[in-house]
Amino acid sequence: MHLDRRTFVERLAGLAAALLAAPASAQSPSGPGQPAGAPAQARFGYDDVVRRARDLATLPYDATPQPLPEQLARLDFDSYRDIRFKPDRALLGGAGGAFRMQMFHPGFLFPQPVTVNVIRDGIAAPVPYSASLFDYGRNKFDRPLPVNLGFAGFRLHYPLNDPKVYDELISFLGASYFRFLGRRQRYGLSARGLAIGVGARETEEFPIFREFWIEQPAPDAERAVIYALLDGASLTGAYQFLVYPEQQTVVDVSMTLFPRRPIPRIGIAPLTSMFYVGENDKRYFDDFRPELHDSDGLLVHAGSGEWIWRPLRNAREIAISSFMDTNPRGFGLMQRDRIFEHYQDLDLGYEARPSYWVEPRGSWGEGRIELVEIPTGDETNDNIVAYWTPSAVPEPGQTLVWAYRIRAITDDFALHPGGAAYNTWQTSPRALGSSEQADPNTRRFIIDFAGGDLAYYLGDPERVQIVPSVSNGRILRTFLSPNPRTKGFRAGIDVAVEKGQSADLRAFLKAGNRALTETWTFPWRPE
Repeated sequence: MHLDRRTFVERLAGLAAALLAAPASAQSPSGPGQPAGAPAQARFGYDDVVRRARDLATLPYDATPQPLPEQLARLDFDSYRDIRFKPDRALLGGAGGAFRMQMFHPGFLFPQPVTVNVIRDGIAAPVPYSASLFDYGRNKFDRPLPVNLGFAGFRLHYPLNDPKVYDELISFLGASYFRFLGRRQRYGLSARGLAIGVGARETEEFPIFREFWIEQPAPDAERAVIYALLDGASLTGAYQFLVYPEQQTVVDVSMTLFPRRPIPRIGIAPLTSMFYVGENDKRYFDDFRPELHDSDGLLVHAGSGEWIWRPLRNAREIAISSFMDTNPRGFGLMQRDRIFEHYQDLDLGYEARPSYWVEPRGSWGEGRIELVEIPTGDETNDNIVAYWTPSAVPEPGQTLVWAYRIRAITDDFALHPGGAAYNTWQTSPRALGSSEQADPNTRRFIIDFAGGDLAYYLGDPERVQIVPSVSNGRILRTFLSPNPRTKGFRAGIDVAVEKGQSADLRAFLKAGNRALTETWTFPWRPE
C-alpha cells in the first residue's frame, strides 16, 4: 500500500522531456466495440477486450513475474530517471493530430512488462520494443537488452497549456494506476482501475493492466480512446477510457469485470493520495513548510442530495470511515487549500495539485464510500484511499458493469451551491489565556464555513444556527461568530468523549429550515 511518491508522483513527471514521433494513418475515435464506417467484426473495439477478459477469467491467474535483466533490476531512482525517450520518435503524431504517445522503460520499481497496441483503421498492432527508442544517458550495460523486453507503461501528451507545447496529459504506470491533468495543474493524487482489500497489509491485492490499446486519433480528434485488459488473482476486467483534455480534463471510464472468486472488499473508482500535515493535524513540526498534502478532504454528494465534507488526517493507526449510501451522485478527494503561503514549497507546488471528482453513471445501488487513512511518517507515501464498495459481494460467474466520469478540478466549491467548510482546527477547550489544565477527554473543533448564501446573512447573523451532533459522547458547548474576512461564519464545538471511546462529529449551518452549508464530519478519540 505504501507507494513511493517520488516515483509515482513527482519525479516520474521528469523522466523524459521528449516524445516519440512516427507516421501513422488517421482514424476517427470510436465508441465501445462499434467504430463508425466499417463492419464491426473487422474493427477492434471495447467488445473485443471484454471477450478477452471473459476468456481470461476461466484460466488460473498467472502470478509469475517476468524477471528483469539484472542490469535493469539494479537501477536506482536516479539511474532509472536517466533513461529518456529520443525526441524524434513520437507515436500517434503522423496523422497531424494533437496527441502524442511515449512509453516508459522497464526497470527499477517497474518490472512488469505490458503490451501496448495502436489501433489504425480498426486493426490493432503491438508497438515493438527497441532499445533505439531510448537515450540511456549515463547508464552503461554490459550486454544488449532483450528484444522482447516490452514496456512498463505509457503516457499521452497534448498541448494542454500552450498551443505550441506538448504537455503530459495522462499516464498509466504500475499495477492499475493512472493519473491525468487539467490546465495549469501539477501531479499529485492518482486514480486506479480497481482496489481490493485496501488497508490489509497481508491481503491487499493489486490487479494489473496487462495490455493496452490506443486508437490512432484523427487530425481533428478532441479525445483519446484507450482500452485496457485487467488481470488479478480475484478477477479480470475490460476498461475503456475516453480522455477529453480540457481546462478541467475529463476521463469517462467504462468497466466490465469477471470475478474469479468472491471479493468482499472491492473498491470501485478508487483514488489514492497523500496527507501528511494540515491545519487540523499539527503533530509534525520539524519542517519549515506548514502543510504537506496532495488532498485535504473527502467530498461526498450522497444519493439523498446531502453534501458531506470530511477533512483528511494522518491517522495514528489504520482507520476506515464508511459512508453508507444508495446511488451516490459523486465523491472525490479534494485539494481545497490553494494558498501558496500555506505550503511554502517552491518546487512541489502543492497548491496546484488537482482534485479528482468521480460522478457515477447509471445505478450503483446500495453500498458505501470508504475512506482509508494509513499512518505515514513523511510525505513520500500515498496513505489515503477513497472508493465505492457495493453491498452485494461480487461472485464468480457474474458479469459486473460500472461506468463513471472523473474530472481533474481546481475549484470544488463550484460543485455545489451551498457553503463549504474551508478550514478545520482542533485545540483544547480551555479559556483563552487560561493556565488551567484541560480535561484530556474533551476537545474543541473550529470550522470556517464560507460561500453559498452565507455572506447574505452577515447582515443578520442571529438568523444562522449551528446544528451539531455526536455519535458517542456529549456536546458541551457550541458557538458561532460572523467572519467578515471569509464572508462566512466561524463555528466552534466542544465535545467530551469517554477515554477509550471514539465518536463521529457532524455539523452544518442553517437558517430556519434551510440548510446553508455542506455537512462537516470528523472522527475523534481521546488519546
